[in-house]
Amino acid sequence: MPDRSALYADLARAYDGEPWHGSSLSTLLADVDAAMAAARPVAGGHSIWELVLHMAAWSREVARRLRGAAPAEPAEGDWPAPEASQNEDAWRRAREGLAEAQRDVLAVLASCPEERLTAIVGQTRDPSIGSGLSYAAMASGLAQHHAYHGGQVALLKRALHH
Repeated sequence: MPDRSALYADLARAYDGEPWHGSSLSTLLADVDAAMAAARPVAGGHSIWELVLHMAAWSREVARRLRGAAPAEPAEGDWPAPEASQNEDAWRRAREGLAEAQRDVLAVLASCPEERLTAIVGQTRDPSIGSGLSYAAMASGLAQHHAYHGGQVALLKRALHH
């Protein structure tokens, strides 16, 4: 049986703790303003803002699945577009959306029936939407997703400061 408390701890640490891999998402985003978030220092790459919206969308989708829903792409899409008005209020809403999605997925994981953690998400393996894995692997994958995109945020910040 997967260790739900370990899954919870990994996911919590990736967002707002002291993960082994480096800074947590909340630490990385703490000093990012709207201009930095909207900047695109890497041609063809995503902005910090887009990364935050993407992570929030997938966190909401994982929470939806943990509640028993069938796997799908997030309701708002894989890469939701930032608000047209990319000001500080809009950026605050984007960050708050990620924080809210994180709180929700942790709450759902904490109350998820243990037997669901070993069950398979969906009917077939589809890496594009993360189906065909156990619910425990999906929750672990979300922590990995946070770490991966957190690394991108760190690199974008570095590019913006040089």
